Amino acid sequence: MTRIVVLTGAGISAESGVPTFRGPDGLWEGHRIEDVATPEAFERDPDTVLAFYDARRRAVASVVPNAAHRALARLEGGLGSDLLVVTQNVDDLHDRAGSRNLVHMHGELRRALCVACGARPGWDGDLLDRPACPVCGERMLRPDVVWFGEMPYGLDRIEQAIVACEAFVSIGTSGAVYPAAGYVALAAAFGAHTVELNLEPSDSVVPFDDARAGFATDLVPAWVDEIVTARRQRR
Repeated sequence: MTRIVVLTGAGISAESGVPTFRGPDGLWEGHRIEDVATPEAFERDPDTVLAFYDARRRAVASVVPNAAHRALARLEGGLGSDLLVVTQNVDDLHDRAGSRNLVHMHGELRRALCVACGARPGWDGDLLDRPACPVCGERMLRPDVVWFGEMPYGLDRIEQAIVACEAFVSIGTSGAVYPAAGYVALAAAFGAHTVELNLEPSDSVVPFDDARAGFATDLVPAWVDEIVTARRQRR
């Protein structure tokens, strides 16, 4: 039985037109990370933080899944629960492509998080005007995005899947942000075959068994075709 864990990062969504936001100067659309992506920033200047994520939410709504997203959804159609996609992205392009066995470890732009009651309702509108939480009624909603210094979602599920997987595949991620940056080492330590599909080689401390450079929209469908063909040949 094939068990595959796929980790995706900003590179896969960039080819749909989703900005990676962090430019060569280290700024996110002109903002320092410390000013828009930390709990302290939200406490200090909530209007700037809410406006920043409202703009990101609107931007993501205007783009569509690309061939790489669709290929992973197609692979899930064949593997079912034997494939887990873990994404560091906060967009919903995997969801819209059809992936269901999916962990958004850094949260989702299309969800809000109520600071008062902890509810995580689906959310498509703006948060800057302080709408009421649909669960408790308090006007204390923030983006359901994991900021620097906060704990990612689903860590136990992710790590259990990686320890048990036969193949670990990293797509479009720099390998610089932990804990995700350590997943290739964890997979390799438990004997998994490791594959990197990236625009350029990442800075991973542990080398991948198979590293391919290029666009995700080319590499991912080709890799999925290889997996599908191999499964057919084993039957």
